[in-house]
Amino acid sequence: MLGNHSSATEFYLLGFSGSRELRHILFATFFFFYSVTLIGNTVIIVIVCLDKRLQSPMYFFLGHLSALEILVTTIVVPVMLWGLLLPGMQAISLAACVTQLFLYLTLGTTEFALLGAMAVDRYVAVCNPLRYNVIMNSRTCNLVVIVSWLSGVLFQIWPVYATFQLSYCKSNVVDNFFCDRGQLLKLSCDNTLFMEFILFLMAVFVLFGSLIPTIVSYTCIVSTILKIPSASGRRKAFSTCASHFTCVVIGYGSCLFLYVKPKQTQATDYNRVVSLMVSVVTPFLNPFIFTLRNDKVIEALRDRVKQCCHLFRN
Repeated sequence: MLGNHSSATEFYLLGFSGSRELRHILFATFFFFYSVTLIGNTVIIVIVCLDKRLQSPMYFFLGHLSALEILVTTIVVPVMLWGLLLPGMQAISLAACVTQLFLYLTLGTTEFALLGAMAVDRYVAVCNPLRYNVIMNSRTCNLVVIVSWLSGVLFQIWPVYATFQLSYCKSNVVDNFFCDRGQLLKLSCDNTLFMEFILFLMAVFVLFGSLIPTIVSYTCIVSTILKIPSASGRRKAFSTCASHFTCVVIGYGSCLFLYVKPKQTQATDYNRVVSLMVSVVTPFLNPFIFTLRNDKVIEALRDRVKQCCHLFRN
């Protein structure tokens, strides 16, 4: 659509193809996922803030993780839902595209840093419980969260800036439901091979920089748990890590497929499916992962529901 122009002032999101009925079904499905994501993660944030039983580093990090999930899905899903209601392609301005991509990548990087910190927190809790409160004090927890956010912001400034310094002379139609970097690189008429290699190395650094502490932490955790003599003790120790481990497998698995690949302009359908996993499915699942197998959260939630019912009755 650009013809011979060398730059773009707006892009068009191709979104999802199919009949009008199919698009309406997709709209209803994704709207349900988005609503549950907002409600579930908001509930976790509220009970973590209000319930004294959840005033510990693990739940402090969980509250921030839930906030990140809300932000990640809110950056992508409303735009996607609006596109499903439109008869044709969805126009998005250059500024909006830059903002969406930057926030999406920043929040993703922050989330990985936080997941790595949560793994270390579980390591200290299981392997060094007597010093847990000393090591994971409020100052340490606040510092970890601040560093996670700063690393997300600072690490993504250059990649996003470099992406939009490219010349887009082939087209301005992005074959995805959001401003996907891989598709943007595909539209450029510049040679992006070196840039894709640098982005690949940066993605490896971000993912494995937080994955390695996670692997080391869980190796030590498993080794410690296996030394516990009673089956009930092993079960209790493992239950404190099960939710986080499940979240790590889903989160890292999706993003390894999406970002850690030498060719950023890989198959469109592949990118679209994995992007849905990252921006829609994972934020939807996390409230269930962290509540269904966590007795403290379930108990706190049950007490809050009882309090609300009591207030309504009065």
